[in-house]
Amino acid sequence: MNDYDVAVVGAGPVGSSFARQMAQKGFKVGLIERKKEVGVPLQCAGLVGEKIRNTNLLPEEFIMNKVYGAYLYSPSGTMLSVAKGEPAAYVLDRVAYDKFLAEQAVEEGADLLLNHRVNRVDIENGEIYVKDHGKISADVIVGADGQGSFVSSHMNPPSKTVQAAQYLVDMGSNVFNSDYVQLHVDSKVSPGFLWVIPISESMARVGLFADSSYQNLNQILKDFISTDKQFKGASVVKKYQGFIPRHDQKKKILNGRTILLGDAASQVKPTTGGGLIIGFKCAKMAADVVSNALDVGDIGLLQNYPKNYMKEYKKELRMQLEVQKIFGSMTNEELDRMFMKLKKGGAESMISEYGDMDTQSTLIKEMIKNGLLLSILPGIILKGLFNLWK
Repeated sequence: MNDYDVAVVGAGPVGSSFARQMAQKGFKVGLIERKKEVGVPLQCAGLVGEKIRNTNLLPEEFIMNKVYGAYLYSPSGTMLSVAKGEPAAYVLDRVAYDKFLAEQAVEEGADLLLNHRVNRVDIENGEIYVKDHGKISADVIVGADGQGSFVSSHMNPPSKTVQAAQYLVDMGSNVFNSDYVQLHVDSKVSPGFLWVIPISESMARVGLFADSSYQNLNQILKDFISTDKQFKGASVVKKYQGFIPRHDQKKKILNGRTILLGDAASQVKPTTGGGLIIGFKCAKMAADVVSNALDVGDIGLLQNYPKNYMKEYKKELRMQLEVQKIFGSMTNEELDRMFMKLKKGGAESMISEYGDMDTQSTLIKEMIKNGLLLSILPGIILKGLFNLWK
């Protein structure tokens, strides 16, 4: 007899959410975490779209700030201002939130096994070997162990990633608009970008991601903070770094009795690297499939998980990959011209109305429909976007 019905490797937010849902359904769940403490260190920007309310638990106490809009800057400083009449995103205390989600899984009956480093996985037979703790067996194994997933390495080639760096900045005597996120594009980091995410009127997370080294990103951040007037007198409180997985359409997320979830499955938005809402939705999707397979005793039904995932996200993620490719190919001069044309073409009101952090295809369709993108991008580039809806 196996130790668990389901063994989840990785007690991050997605793995913990899946574990909670499976425990709620009455299954015996083991949640295996290599760290001694869930959520530490912080390795994300902590900004998530308001749709999170429809995908997972989110008590008010973990929301540090509510964001209503964004200032989008071109390399030379042309600004697009977009806003919603209600919160468009939340800035989260991710360390506390991650701990909360793991605690919820435990409250529902899951076993949380901290300081358990997995060093071997038998994905066919459902066996996990943990350093100093021996073997753990399960009917189903779930790899939710992040971008450097050990479980994924048994199913896929090494994952491709991009580097991210972030500072926690005390604005000092400066006060800035905490209702707006700032996003800065530049060919030095494209298709990544630089962000200023307000935690309050005096504190912000300032960071960026790019296909570059941490040393280069660190220098870009230093230069940005030292030259941007809003940071005069500001001080860096803490520095963070990490990696963001690249979305990989070819990644295998099912093998035998083992599935992948979240960053381990590269279930992230290609344009921003964000994956919390996609991950939460996929956790629900996977919980439904896995519970059905276990109930009827047919592991073969796990094949419905990748099928359902592709049905839900294939077109959206393909569109975002095309957008990412476009931005990655543009020079600063081209980015500046695009921003000026967008501003003149009324893009601010259009983005305010149709823009969505998590589903960007709606906005792209509207921009194609009214001819705005046709006036900005060459036909050969637009053809790639058109083909997505054939």
